[in-house]
Amino acid sequence: MSAPTTDTNAVAAAADAVIQAAPTAGDGVPGVVAGVTTDKETVYLGAAGVRDLASGTPMTTDTTFAIFSTTKALTATAALQLLESGDLDLDAPAENYAPAVGELQVIEGFDNAGQPILRAPASKITPRQLLLHTAGFGYDFFNETYNRLAREHGQPSIVTATMRSLQTPLLFDPGTQWEYGTNMDWLGQVIEGITGQRLGDVLAQRVFGPLGMTSSSFCLTEDLASRLATMHQREADGTLTPMPDFVPPADPEVHMGGHGVISTVEDYLKFIRMWLADGRTDSGQQVLRKETVEYAAQNHLGELKVKMLPGVIPSLSNDAEFFPGMPKSWSFSFMVNEEDAPTGRPAGSLAWAGLANLYYWIDRSNKIGGYWATQILPFADAASVGGYLEMETSVYRALKG
Repeated sequence: MSAPTTDTNAVAAAADAVIQAAPTAGDGVPGVVAGVTTDKETVYLGAAGVRDLASGTPMTTDTTFAIFSTTKALTATAALQLLESGDLDLDAPAENYAPAVGELQVIEGFDNAGQPILRAPASKITPRQLLLHTAGFGYDFFNETYNRLAREHGQPSIVTATMRSLQTPLLFDPGTQWEYGTNMDWLGQVIEGITGQRLGDVLAQRVFGPLGMTSSSFCLTEDLASRLATMHQREADGTLTPMPDFVPPADPEVHMGGHGVISTVEDYLKFIRMWLADGRTDSGQQVLRKETVEYAAQNHLGELKVKMLPGVIPSLSNDAEFFPGMPKSWSFSFMVNEEDAPTGRPAGSLAWAGLANLYYWIDRSNKIGGYWATQILPFADAASVGGYLEMETSVYRALKG
C-alpha cells in the first residue's frame, strides 16, 4: 500500500501550533508532549507547559508518563508474536495458559443482603475474547456493578496492580457482548503462562528491545521516576490540582497488560511506526509479519459495536466516546472507526487512549500516526481530548496541503 508524499515540515508546523497553545487553550493543561510519525520517521516531537503545576518543572520531550490503556496494544503485539510462533491458540480456553481465569463466575446482580449472585459461565473464556473485550470483564470507573463491588465488598482498584484486583466476576457470558475492561490484563497472564516469564521481560525482549524503546517499563525505576510527569485532577470549576502521591507502583505485583507501562512519547512513536511499517523496526527487523499486521488491523468484533463508556466514578472518568454516532469496531487490539472521522482520519484506522488523557491514532492507508500525552484525571478531559483532536485535524489539513 503506497502512501501519498508527506510534507513533513507542514505537518510538524501544524502539530506544533496546537501543542504550544494547549497549556492555555480553554481550561488548559499543565503540560503536554505529543508527536507525529510516518512509516519512516518521527516528523514531529514537541513539548509545552510544565510537568507539575506546583513545581513548575518544564515539560520536556523525554518526560515519562503512566500510559495506562495505551499499554494494551503493546501486550497485544506480544500475543500476536506467540500466535505467529504457534504457541498461542486464540480459540483455546484461556485457562489452559492462565488457570486462574477459569475460576471466575458470572455476576447476575446482588441479593437482598447485598451479596453478589454468581453462577458458572456458559462457556470458557478464549484469548480471542480477551483481545476483543468480549470475555466479560469491566472496569469499576465504567461499570456500576464493578463500582459496587469496590464500594461494598472491598474489590481493589485495578491501579493497585495486584492479582486480587484482577479477580472479578464476569458481567456476562464470554463472547456475548463488548465491554471494555481488564481483558488485556488477563491476556498478560496468558502470555506469562506461555513464556514462563514476567510480561515486562517478554516486552523488553520482543518489543521494547527491537524497537529501541529505552524508556519503557512496568517498573518505575529511579531514572523513569526522575522524569515522571505529575498527575493532576481537574476540579469542578475547571482548575487543576497536582496529585504528587498518585504514582505508579515502583515494582508492581502484576505486570498489568492493560495499563501498567511507563513510557515516553518518543518511545511510543517507535511502536506506532512499526504498525505503519508492516511490522518492521527502523532497522528492518520484523517485530510482526506483514500478514499478521494486516490480519490484526481488521475488525474482529463482527456485528458487535464499541459502546460509549459511562463515567461511573466522576473523579476518574467523564462519559467517553470517540466520534459519537459513528460505528466503531475492535481489532487486535485497537478501536477501528468504520467511517471517515471528522478529523480527516480515514475509515479503517486504528486508535485508542489511556485513562490520564493519553491518545493516539494509527492510519495505515496514509502511513501516519500520532500520540498525545498528558497526566490529567478524569478521562475525556475537554481540554486534553480537544487538543488531541485539534492536533490530528491539523495534521490531516497539512497533509492535504
